[in-house]
Amino acid sequence: MSSSKVFDSFAGAVADIPDGAVLMIDGFAGPGGTPQNLIRALRDHGARELTIISNTAGLASVIGFGTIPGDRPTDIGVLVDNEQVRKVIASFPVSPSPSRPTSFERAYREGKVELEVVPQGTLAERIRAGGAGIPAFYTPTGVGTQLAEGKESRWFGDREYLLELAIEADFALLRAHKSDTLGNIVYRGTSQNFNGVMATAARTTIVEVDEIVDPAALDPGSIDTPGIYVKRIVAILP
Repeated sequence: MSSSKVFDSFAGAVADIPDGAVLMIDGFAGPGGTPQNLIRALRDHGARELTIISNTAGLASVIGFGTIPGDRPTDIGVLVDNEQVRKVIASFPVSPSPSRPTSFERAYREGKVELEVVPQGTLAERIRAGGAGIPAFYTPTGVGTQLAEGKESRWFGDREYLLELAIEADFALLRAHKSDTLGNIVYRGTSQNFNGVMATAARTTIVEVDEIVDPAALDPGSIDTPGIYVKRIVAILP
């Protein structure tokens, strides 16, 4: 089984990510959907001044949400700890427990990283718009709050809306259940959250999967992300 999209190692899959890159990294609250192996490889690779777009700024390793007791999953926090992150764009950048701050939270308080907070639905739509070639859209979310500061607004009927810009990335690091050698992807469980939209909005989408199979082994109806969006795949268990 061979394909130009199939990489033998996680290190090889992220080796060309440069300093200053913009990355989308999937993950919800726990480790589901989080590309832990690709994150570790990126940490070891050492690219710096990164902008990370994600639902959180790393929660699983702090609060243990969705993990087995005693387990310490890898998330964006390891990149923050390694001083590789310049900015995070996220919906939930801090821990729900004030006594257990995330690595990002501590770094932000010390002025080491920048933060852009985006409501979760708006974040998903900004990413989807980036993948669809839509430069911007209007939404009522955030009107009348601090999130509206500096943003263009417009009235439609009797309601005010904010203009939100689409988001694109240089790379997306994603996690999925299965792929064929052509890069057609099948998600499972919580990996179905941001993976699908992120895959379409990055110039280079890299996916770690449990298993890589021959194209004929996948039911076309089960494919969540077509291979046209996926540039690199790496199997967790070869």
